[in-house]
Amino acid sequence: MTSTAQAPTPPPSEGRTAHPDHLGHVIFITASAAMGGFLFGYDSSVINGAVEAIRDRYDIGSGTLAQVIAVALIGCAIGAATAGRIADRIGRIRCMQIAAVLFTVSAVGSALPFALYDLAFWRIVGGFAIGMASVIGPAYIAEVAPAAYRGRLGSFQQAAIVIGIAISQLVNYGILQLADGDQRGEIGGLEAWQWMLGVMVVPAMLYGLLSFAIPESPRFLISVGKIDKAKTVLAEVEGKNVNLNHRVAEIELAMHSEHKSTFKDLLVGGRLKLLPIVWVGIGLSVFQQLVGINVAFYYSSTLWQSVGIDPTSSFLYSFTTSIINIVGTVVAMVLVDRVGRKPLALVGSAGMAIALAVEAWAFSADLVDGKLPATEGVVALVAAHVFVLFFALSWGVVVWVFLGEMFPNRIRAAALGVAASAQWIANWAITASFPSLADWNLSGTYVIYTIFAVLSIPFVLKFVKETKGKALEEMG
Repeated sequence: MTSTAQAPTPPPSEGRTAHPDHLGHVIFITASAAMGGFLFGYDSSVINGAVEAIRDRYDIGSGTLAQVIAVALIGCAIGAATAGRIADRIGRIRCMQIAAVLFTVSAVGSALPFALYDLAFWRIVGGFAIGMASVIGPAYIAEVAPAAYRGRLGSFQQAAIVIGIAISQLVNYGILQLADGDQRGEIGGLEAWQWMLGVMVVPAMLYGLLSFAIPESPRFLISVGKIDKAKTVLAEVEGKNVNLNHRVAEIELAMHSEHKSTFKDLLVGGRLKLLPIVWVGIGLSVFQQLVGINVAFYYSSTLWQSVGIDPTSSFLYSFTTSIINIVGTVVAMVLVDRVGRKPLALVGSAGMAIALAVEAWAFSADLVDGKLPATEGVVALVAAHVFVLFFALSWGVVVWVFLGEMFPNRIRAAALGVAASAQWIANWAITASFPSLADWNLSGTYVIYTIFAVLSIPFVLKFVKETKGKALEEMG
């Protein structure tokens, strides 16, 4: 639906301020919403600490184990696909509360499974919550953040995700210490891995509580006719000097002018052929996953134990890798608007390719008494950390920036949905295949990841256009 109506121009004295009166309150609101991102990172990586214990507890092979680990991604895809519609019907806050309940229930169910299929079911439930959080958090933050601070406040979501990953590994390490280094060691009547999966109840409940302390999105309130409430929220987040009538009219105009893109808009001339720009978005999403980044977050403890590193040390290395991930993400957030998206992606691809090739070389060494030789062991550890660093300072952030900017307005929502779905599918493929590939040939597996990192370089050079400094309306 389109409209030719124009919003009234506010008097100079009542123009929108770039400095809200209650910036601290806005930061609190944003941080509360970003708790969904924290749980996204926490829940998706906490399984890392339980992989080998699950294999031993249920006496399963690598193929079955991979499916149990990867099955959460099915829930992620469904949650991401449906969250937007749910939020439009019942509101952003109610959607957050549903996600919080699902995170809580998933944590309890995963910690107390009756059987392997039961564990898999609760992982799907948690995945659904992850998918919801991946959509609702950024959308809500964008709708409540003042324009002058939207970029920085929007980065809270990505920062929360990487912090969640790191905290999950730290918690796993602490629990393993209490269990004397045994993932199946008993603590208070439960095995250590059960505590690892169950501790997520704490941040999940905090997320739910915080959702009651923050306001509904003014955009949603206006969409359901609650204009007075919308004005109250706008005054809270944009300051007292804002002309509230003008802001409401402005939001209404934007909503009426929006084109609700559908899958048909992504096709060339109505035929079953996607527009080239959509394929570029899919390519970015797929390459981001095919370099094997989630092996580092889902299987790193298993990986290091498979080459002879003791469980306690392997958990510590998983934590240090997560810290490197945070550092790289901060670097990307600082540089992405300064040096551009494309240069960061190219530097990241080159760095990842070299690091992965070095890892492949290190893992090709013959094990001595079940361990990598000292030199190859050190090289593998350093290369793994370098790989995560280059990913985090480039593709980890840049892909999402590209996907948010590269599509024309008329297809942005639908194209982003297709690209995000491709990313979840690629994530599933890597997660489900790694245990079997590692059993086949660990070095060969890393050669495959290296090839994808190398191929991403000509892909970016030929097909990806720089979006730095361009208005969204210029994309085409």
